[in-house]
This record gives sequence, C-alpha cells and structure tokens, in this order.
Amino acid sequence: MADLVIGSGPAGVAAATALLARGRKVLMLDGGRELEQGRLAARDRLAARDPRLWSAEERADWQAPQFRAAGGQIRRYGSDFAMEPGERTFAAGADRFHLRGSHAVGGLSNLWGSAVLPYAAADMAGWPISDADLAPHYRAVADFLPISGRVDDLASVFPTLDMAGSTPLRPSPQAERLLTVAAGVRDRLARDGITLGQARQAVTPGCRQCGQCLHGCPWQLIWSARQHLPWLRADPNFSYRQGAHVVAFEEATDGISLRLESGETVRGERAFLGAGVLESARILLASLPGLGPLTLRDSAHGFLPMLHLWRAPRRPDRGPFHTLPQAFAELRAPEISDHLIHAQIYSWNEFFEADLLARYGRLPGTGPVLRALARRLIVAQIFLHSDLSPRASLTLARDGRLVAATEERAETGAAFDAAARRFSGAAWALGLAPLGAARRLNPPGSSFHAGATLPMASEPTTGQSDRLGRPFSLSRLHLIDASCLPAIPATTITLPVMANAHRIASEASR
Repeated sequence: MADLVIGSGPAGVAAATALLARGRKVLMLDGGRELEQGRLAARDRLAARDPRLWSAEERADWQAPQFRAAGGQIRRYGSDFAMEPGERTFAAGADRFHLRGSHAVGGLSNLWGSAVLPYAAADMAGWPISDADLAPHYRAVADFLPISGRVDDLASVFPTLDMAGSTPLRPSPQAERLLTVAAGVRDRLARDGITLGQARQAVTPGCRQCGQCLHGCPWQLIWSARQHLPWLRADPNFSYRQGAHVVAFEEATDGISLRLESGETVRGERAFLGAGVLESARILLASLPGLGPLTLRDSAHGFLPMLHLWRAPRRPDRGPFHTLPQAFAELRAPEISDHLIHAQIYSWNEFFEADLLARYGRLPGTGPVLRALARRLIVAQIFLHSDLSPRASLTLARDGRLVAATEERAETGAAFDAAARRFSGAAWALGLAPLGAARRLNPPGSSFHAGATLPMASEPTTGQSDRLGRPFSLSRLHLIDASCLPAIPATTITLPVMANAHRIASEASR
C-alpha cells in the first residue's frame, strides 16, 4: 500500500519528497483549487513584457482586485483561489479570529511573503526535538526551496541556515540605506539586544524588481509549494489526486482509511496530515469524537511605522524595487519575553499610501501630505511568541465547520508595546523616527503563524502527539503541518514546518 499525504502545501510536498527518497509509494490527496484561466492569462500578459514598458493603467488594474478584497481576505493574481472565505471554515468566530484555510494547489504558500528562517535553538528548549534534529532536514528542504540572502549578523542567531553561496535579493534603495546604517551601529543595536540583517526570502534568482510582489509575481519567482509538484509527479512512485477532499480517517492494525467528501474510501499504509492547521483540526475532530476542544496557539503581530530621516536618492515608488520583507530584526529582551521577538522590516509599498488615506484622509487637502509621508515610511511588523499571544479553542459544529472561541490575553498588548518601545529606541540610531502613537496590534490569527493544536511531547497524553507527530493513541496518522509544533516561536514558520515534515516522513516506521 502507498503512504497517503493529505495536502499539497509546504508540509505536504516536504513529506512527499522524504518518502520518495526512501523508495516509498506516495499518493497525495488534495483539494486542488487552481488559478482561474482569465487571471492566468492576465498574469502571462504582464510576464511577456519588460516591466518598464507597463503603463500606469496596467499596474493599477493588476493591483485593483487586492484593494477591493473583503477584510482579512488576501488575493494573488486578482483571485481568491488560494484562500477560503471565513464562513466556509467557521460556523462562528470568524469575525474575531482571522486565520483562514486553503484548498488550493500549494495551499497558503500561494499567498505568503516568502520570509524564511529556521527556529533559534533557544526557542526550542524543552521540545522533544532540537535544532540539531532539524538541521539535516533544513538542508534537504533547501535542495528544492530557493533561499535568497547573504552572510551577515543573523548567522549568529540562526547558524543552521547557511547563506554562503546564496543569491541575495537586491534590497530596495530605502532598505539598502537602512542596512548600511545598521552595519555602522551594530554595537549600539547589540546593546539593545537587537540583531539586524537582510531578510531571507524563498525567491528564485532573476527578480525583475517590478514591485508587484504583494499582488502576484508575474514570473512566479516567489516560491510556492505548487511549483514542486511537477518534480514530484516525475517520480513513478508518486500519484496525485486533485479534488480529493478528506473529511475523516480511521486507523486499523494493518493500515489507515481516509473518507473523502465524495463518500469514497482510500486506504494506505500511513497517512501524513498536512492540510493546514484549520483543516487538519477539522479532520481530527471529525475522526476522533472524544478528542475534545483543540487549543490553537497564535503568534500575535502588529505594526510599528517609522519615517526615515535621510534624503532618498529617488522616489521609492518609482522602480526598480521589490516589496517583500527587506530586513529582519531579532530582539532578545528577557524582561519582555523568554523568547526571541521577531520583526520584519518593509520599505515602501503601495499599501502604505492606501492605509494612510483610509485612516487619516477624510479631511480636505490631506491627500498630498499623506502620499508624501507614505514615501518616507519604513514599517516593522513585530511578532511575539505564542506564550504571549491569543489562543483559540476549536470545536466542531454540527454542519462540520469549526467553531473558534478566541481567548485574548492581557499580556499580549503589554508585550507588544514594550517590544515596540525597544525597537523605537533603536530606530533613532538607524535614522528613523518611530511613530509610536500609530503602532497597532492586529487581530488574533492574522499573522498566519499559528498551530500547536496537538503539540509534540516526549511522553504524549491526550491532546498531544509524539515526536513523529502521531496523536496520542494513534500509530499510523502523522501530523506534519504546524499542528504538531510544541509552540509557535515569533520567527517565520514555513521553513521549520517543512523541515519538521521532512524529518517525520524520513523517520516514520516502515
């Protein structure tokens, strides 16, 4: 019998890659939604031409669907194909909990900002696995996941991600200036507990610097798990079923059965569940009625806007540039958190202007001033560890959707404010004026860094899983997405999830 992989997102393709390397037969079951033909044609029309030849109208048309999206909905290529609306997943609670699921080929990796970091060893203290356990699997994932970056001070915090020989994505002019200034004041930053370096992104070399990253790269240079599927399908031991929605599973002594939405049953030797934390929770609750509520842990995040005080060589909105995260800043401040606090720093993008106008542009004559301010904005997106973040209790409604009861925590706001003050203090040394009064903490779930619903434990009990992601009392089902992480560190989530999925699939018993 084949091993069954549920989901084609980052965890699913990482696990499938490891299983195939072991010579296993793999059947991937996937919702398989794809970009509509009309939007695909629009993307290809842009990609066929040099971005310097695009008109202002073409750029505006490409971006318009994103600005028209409903609150909390993220689009790429002008389409909703990659994100399920909240009401399709939640029977209640979607208004307060902003995490969303995906049934698309490649899952939510169609939408992500491409930021990649391993977990710091200190943030894995007390876990049943260590950074050394993940190290060979980071290397295995890096064989097919393109990682841009350069050797800098971040290597002292994340030594398992080797940037030697990688191709860095060229920073925007604003970010290049910021990184240059940061190198000159590194000792000052270190005294504040801050390590700053260039962002690491999962981007294929050859970026055209067209500035459309947050609307959909016309050349598909931002990695998505769907891009790895052709490689998997070239292996004769791999099979893929599109439109196969798994609704439940049942273990037996000689295998595992998956029940599909169509009523069909698919049997396999083992199942590797990587459908995304919401869909995986739904499948688990539907299959194990006695499991009870699942606690989903979140990584809270918010924004600290800053104005750069230096004179820019040119307007930042007139290319070439990219709009992915430009720099990472790691804050170690034990008085605020026992864990790293992570910030992703963004230079100009068109959302800055739109946000300023929406919030402050009601008064006559403010438009030009706000547009000018937007061109000086540098924004830090600050993330907290799940120990300081909201949680959501997940149960199953009668109609099969999830109910999310959000538990917000008083310490979240205090920790975010304290972290923002620490970053603000360092900002002045970087030539940035922090706008502390404009900082804001975003709604629970909106960071999309969430999971730990059945955390791995050395000696698991009910509501936990073992170091191979097997929920307590099960032997043939392995959780491989963020559902099995023991906690959610503040740093980026996709690369560690992929490495852990690859590790589980590599070590799972034959």
